[in-house]
Amino acid sequence: MNNMIELSDVSYSYEGTPALKNITLRIEKGESVALMGMNGSGKSTLLKLINGILFPDSGTYRFAGEKITHKKMQDPLFSKRFHQKIGFVFQNADTQLFCADVYDEIAFGPRQMGLDEDETEKRVEDCLSLLSIEALRHRQPYHLSGGEKRKVAIASVLSLNPEVLVFDEPLLGLDPRTQRWFVSFLMKLHEAGKTLLVSTHNLEMVQEMAERAVLFDESHTIAADRPAGELLKDVDLLIRTNLVDEYYHHHPGAGHQHFHIHPF
Repeated sequence: MNNMIELSDVSYSYEGTPALKNITLRIEKGESVALMGMNGSGKSTLLKLINGILFPDSGTYRFAGEKITHKKMQDPLFSKRFHQKIGFVFQNADTQLFCADVYDEIAFGPRQMGLDEDETEKRVEDCLSLLSIEALRHRQPYHLSGGEKRKVAIASVLSLNPEVLVFDEPLLGLDPRTQRWFVSFLMKLHEAGKTLLVSTHNLEMVQEMAERAVLFDESHTIAADRPAGELLKDVDLLIRTNLVDEYYHHHPGAGHQHFHIHPF
């Protein structure tokens, strides 16, 4: 077992309101895992915890075998090493972008890590090319479209070449073409050996890119943790956790046999 992420009996509350209850989850190196569940079920809280932004009220979190605590993350060297290994792309790209132009945005991480300007430039150019955003290099991030901002946010994380990539609702607000591009891009990252953890409502995306799906329910616990294809076939469970509620609302006469997921 080569666990990159290991949560043991983790709970977290916001001012007394539970967000996660007794979560035990292990993610191995190279896995591609989708986190599913309705808004408010705890997915975003879990991602912040995994990225060292929040810390458990109880239980333990280990990353690559090392226990992650608030005290350790206050050590600049430890924190730097941790953030080199795990990259987080937030749901809202605006919260992630703060530099005057795209080049500096992507260069920020490598410069923080102390890489020289030649190596930094090489990484920036590689990321611009990988995401086909060379034309944006001197643009101001806040003038970009939603899809362009998302690509720049991804590039700024990839420039550190982390082993684990975490995405919170990455398709939100993207047009269908950019959504298709993004799903195929994630699949390429996974083929390159990256560990992927993606929170999404999008069942088609889960079908395309995830080997495994972890489903949260309204009680802030894990309702199911199964191979993605198997979980997506469990329509009763998806209805019970409100993930396909909208489909049946629009198709009141539909039987289970009519539930289909269309690939990208």
